[in-house]
Amino acid sequence: MRLVQASTVLLTGALIAGCGAGYRPVVSPINPSGPASQPQTFVGVVSSPSPTAPGVLSVVDYAGDTIMAQAPIGPGPLSFTLDETGSNGYTVNSDGTLTNFQVSSSFQAKNIQYTTLPATANVVNLFTPSAGIWTADLTGNVIDVLTGFPGTFKLAVPVATTPVTIVGPGVVGQRNYAIAQDLSDTTGVLCNVSPRTVTASGEADAIEQASFTVSNKIPLGKCPVYALETPDSKRVFVLNRGDDTITVINSQNNTLDACTPFPNQSGQTVTCHPSLPLSTSAGLTGTNAPAIAGPVYAEYNAATAQLVVADYDGNAVSVIDVSLDIYGNDSPTFGTTYTIPVGASPASVTALFDGSRAYTANQADGTVTEVNLVSHTPIKTLPVNGHPRTVASVQNSLYGKVYVASPDSPYLTIIRTDQDIIDATVLVQGNIVDVRASNQNGTAGNAIVSSRKPGYGQPCYLPPSLLSNSTIQANPSACSTLP
Repeated sequence: MRLVQASTVLLTGALIAGCGAGYRPVVSPINPSGPASQPQTFVGVVSSPSPTAPGVLSVVDYAGDTIMAQAPIGPGPLSFTLDETGSNGYTVNSDGTLTNFQVSSSFQAKNIQYTTLPATANVVNLFTPSAGIWTADLTGNVIDVLTGFPGTFKLAVPVATTPVTIVGPGVVGQRNYAIAQDLSDTTGVLCNVSPRTVTASGEADAIEQASFTVSNKIPLGKCPVYALETPDSKRVFVLNRGDDTITVINSQNNTLDACTPFPNQSGQTVTCHPSLPLSTSAGLTGTNAPAIAGPVYAEYNAATAQLVVADYDGNAVSVIDVSLDIYGNDSPTFGTTYTIPVGASPASVTALFDGSRAYTANQADGTVTEVNLVSHTPIKTLPVNGHPRTVASVQNSLYGKVYVASPDSPYLTIIRTDQDIIDATVLVQGNIVDVRASNQNGTAGNAIVSSRKPGYGQPCYLPPSLLSNSTIQANPSACSTLP
């Protein structure tokens, strides 16, 4: 009898469990709703307490505007850049050394390493792809090639006189370009203090990475100071401050972007552009075109296929269509230029990743100007600390931030782009040399950006009282101690 009762209880329990009264594990969890997560971006800030003391790297977190790590680096850093991965940083120091370090929240002084260079090297700028380092070396007018991390000297490639920067895809088997001012005056003073008095034209030397030899010498404008390449490696743009032009190089053909107009397969007339004018004296027409432009820095915006150029001597930003057609030729709208007036002496510019707006560092009047890249009009001007020389931007799905650095201020100014207000100011140790972001949005890698040393590519703001200062004119490195 008891056995029958026990069996009945077990059967009843099984039936109840089968009806769904028991626990069932969750198979498809519901993800939480809300805004997208903040991009994992670090901002590297290199500052210099004094020309001879060790510089300091401060790693600032995008999400919290706080310093995550801080440690001393090489003595008297003069310029700073990150590599293509956005994780490795490099500085040129006042004692001639190069410093190698990782930009992360776990950065420590014990991880800092130094490159090996010839004892007589006079490095002015760095080009740092995902592997290796290329340096513009005034001693012997060569490009020093280093491999590994820390960089180890491999060889020197002779190029034209006064090399100031290098540009290229940084991919093994392709070519990079050494940009040289080709001046007998190798101090860089003329192109920094008086670029329009220079009569010599610059030169781009194409260096084949397979053989480390120069395959072509391409003529440039006067006083080339900066260059950049599109992500598809089809065009190189060289900014010529001395004659207000941008030289366009077809890096696929390794020649100037010049050809005989012809109809492509879509019936559109293709016209190539060896150079783009930026001022009325150089041939540019249209609203707000300045008489003198003086381009010193530019960014390529992939979302709009535009160059956004800081015209230091023209107090303006040039927005240039550099789109290509499906065959890799210049599109019918290639070269269309809009000029937007901004503050005094814009030393650099950054465009938001979506191509909607850009921000300039106006060195002479201590402001940042926001411009609309769709309507081509200025929006707002904000006062910042010191005389700003660098701006860098990071953007995600919600809003962006713009980081502003001045060489005469220890404060990093951070602007929120959704409200266009100063979000925070971060105090670092010593005046800021330069600032770089590890990526421009939440997922994209870092563009390959060359460093910019004052007096060699990067303009040095000289107040009127110092324009004739013989010490500054004889020593462009002294620019690093000036606003």
